[in-house]
Amino acid sequence: MAKIIGLPKLSPTMEEGTLVAWTKKEGDAVDVDDLLAEVETDKATMEFRSFDRGVLLKILVPAGETLEPDVPVAIIGKAGEDISELLAQVESATGSATATVAVPAAEPAAEPATATVAVPAAEPATEPATEPATVAASVSAPESAPASDARVLSSPVVRRLAREKSIDLRAVQGSGPHGRIVKRDVESYAGGALAGERYPGGALAGERYPGGVGAAVAVRGERLPPRVAKASSMRRTIARRLTESKQTVPHYYLTIDVDIGPLADARKAMNGELEAEGRKVSLNDLIIKAAAVALRRVPEVNASWMGKAIHYHQVVDISIAVAIDDGLMTPVIRDADQKGIAQIADEVRDLATRARDKKLQPEEMTNGTFSISNLGMFGIEEFAAVINPPEGAILAVGTVRNEP
Repeated sequence: MAKIIGLPKLSPTMEEGTLVAWTKKEGDAVDVDDLLAEVETDKATMEFRSFDRGVLLKILVPAGETLEPDVPVAIIGKAGEDISELLAQVESATGSATATVAVPAAEPAAEPATATVAVPAAEPATEPATEPATVAASVSAPESAPASDARVLSSPVVRRLAREKSIDLRAVQGSGPHGRIVKRDVESYAGGALAGERYPGGALAGERYPGGVGAAVAVRGERLPPRVAKASSMRRTIARRLTESKQTVPHYYLTIDVDIGPLADARKAMNGELEAEGRKVSLNDLIIKAAAVALRRVPEVNASWMGKAIHYHQVVDISIAVAIDDGLMTPVIRDADQKGIAQIADEVRDLATRARDKKLQPEEMTNGTFSISNLGMFGIEEFAAVINPPEGAILAVGTVRNEP
């Protein structure tokens, strides 16, 4: 019997996920634990595997869409099975969450006119608004704007994205089934220009400007609007967590200069011994080991604030800040105090590589007891790192410099 498959919650902190790519297509046979799709969560790109056996009869959501957990994404059943009732069920479920938006009728004009309208903010149906809320949106009114109210077919995720961008969904042309507005429609509707329209200077809406950010305008005196880039799930999560950290955790900073000479000499000697094996250690690896030993000596720092209690950790798990294109990840070196320098170096290299490829598992990025962020390789002498809750401290490492 055919059944609807929802987007699974692939990590404990996952609030939404982006379908990066489907690895199966409609009509393909599916077995238990077969890879169906790749999903980008707030932490990494995860594997979406099947819990059922059958044939992938229908893909309900195209790649690139951002969805909340449990939203229907596919239908699996027997080959040739009638799924019309399930499709109607999905349609009615998504249609019931749509919003009605009233837009004043446009005045007749020979050319599309630009108008500023007040759009009622779409709120979840389960939370009635105490007062009518409005947002202002500057839109290009279509020539044939209907005078009557109309239902805007869209998902809650799409409506939220439209609110964030101050876009009137009534002015957006939907490309989904039955004219439904999907995420890509809102993203291509940039700054009031419909996809295919040109900004001053010749850039198409939804395209990168020639030359990238800050490129010169085509005609002197003309000003291009900002380039709107989609924020990934990871970037949104980073922004939320850093804001929560700075607002709820009292930060204070202690700074000290350390003579790194003996450590540099030790590193040189170690690398001389490891050269034959094709391995080497960095100053960062030595700092990880030093911090782990220090946390054993001063266990009060190896602690987490848990609201009504302080957890003094019996293990030393060091979170390492690794920069990637989408932001920052913190893979964890478990039991760093019990490992040798070379082993730590190997683990750091492996974790950093997989972090940049978004191949880390959630358990490899969570439950650290102390964090280290090193910007010394960029010549930064001093910076204020942000604590990663619920950890109690973070070490910010600056550059090595020669001084008399």
